[in-house]
Amino acid sequence: MTAKVKVVLSWLLPIIIGLIIALLIRQFWFTVVKVDGDSMQPNLQNNQHVVAVKTSTIKRGSVIVFYAYGVDAAQADHNAVYVKQTYQPNHYQLTTGSYMANAHSQFTGWTLTSLSHNQPAWQVTVTNNRVPKGSYFVLGDHRSVSNDSRNWGFVPQNKVIGVVKAWPWQNRQQYINHFQN
Repeated sequence: MTAKVKVVLSWLLPIIIGLIIALLIRQFWFTVVKVDGDSMQPNLQNNQHVVAVKTSTIKRGSVIVFYAYGVDAAQADHNAVYVKQTYQPNHYQLTTGSYMANAHSQFTGWTLTSLSHNQPAWQVTVTNNRVPKGSYFVLGDHRSVSNDSRNWGFVPQNKVIGVVKAWPWQNRQQYINHFQN
């Protein structure tokens, strides 16, 4: 090997190894996601960047990222992802819009059973008012603008990318990273 080739390899090899490590981390550990829209306000803002940790356990109240194609029938983009929260009724959410119109165009509260019967996009009919095993019922924090499980049903576990973690310096990160039931 010539001296020139050794010099090129001395800086090229670490770059290639670094890229491979970065790709492996992104594939198996976490990915950065940009929030698109207002459905997660006030906790997450439009265009905010968050991390989806792929190895985190999903709990009630976790903010998750999932592939929307095949979940939301209106979503045509195969790579589209949604950021939503597993359902939890509390004061950290903007609850205007928590009521939905029933078959008689009256705004009422809802249950999983009533939604599964009244929303045409739902693929699973619920009779026991419980989320099926291996699925998640997710809502945006800003109920009046959120396109969420109330409209299209459950998110299968195999569509979930990871649990969202906000950066420590971001506003309201304590509600996203450390929610306690």
